[in-house]
Amino acid sequence: MKLSQIFTAPNQLTLLRMIFVPFIVIQLVDGHYGWALAIFIIAGFSDGLDGLLARTLHQQTLLGQYLDPIADKLLLSTVFLVLSILHKIAWKYTIMVFSRDISILAASAVLFAIAGLRDFRPSIFGKANTLCQITAVFFVMLLEIHPQRWVRITRITFLHATAWFTVISALHYLILVQRRLREHTHALPAARHSSP
Repeated sequence: MKLSQIFTAPNQLTLLRMIFVPFIVIQLVDGHYGWALAIFIIAGFSDGLDGLLARTLHQQTLLGQYLDPIADKLLLSTVFLVLSILHKIAWKYTIMVFSRDISILAASAVLFAIAGLRDFRPSIFGKANTLCQITAVFFVMLLEIHPQRWVRITRITFLHATAWFTVISALHYLILVQRRLREHTHALPAARHSSP
């Protein structure tokens, strides 16, 4: 992995998203939900922009493939945790989010260790789960600024959706892991037979 990959525009934006995390936490702890929401929106915008730039500028890198999901998980997991500590999100949702992420990271580490597998691109269910988490956090913070009924209903709807997609995406990931391991196991004898 080349060090120059760090200095590409998409990866710089991804790193910037990580830097936003402590500032969001500070604003939440201080009760400044408007500022926290504003920074969160900027962080979310940078998430979409780094992917767009990577494709437009042809700067898709291996480092970016690792950094982008790490930045997403760091941002969302941290905000979920802080909002639960502040009693704005029920702990059950945060525990589900953390349990899924830890399980996926552990499975990815095992796959890399025993089979050298590195391709862990998010599935459609994983992307849906991330979108639900972002939207749920947005409306949780918005409710603190505008405590209206429609905001409260939308907030609980997306928290429920997050719970469902957390389970669905975790099960789907488990199926993908089993499939990749089977493919890897079948590929090994073929590689041995083809070697001189």
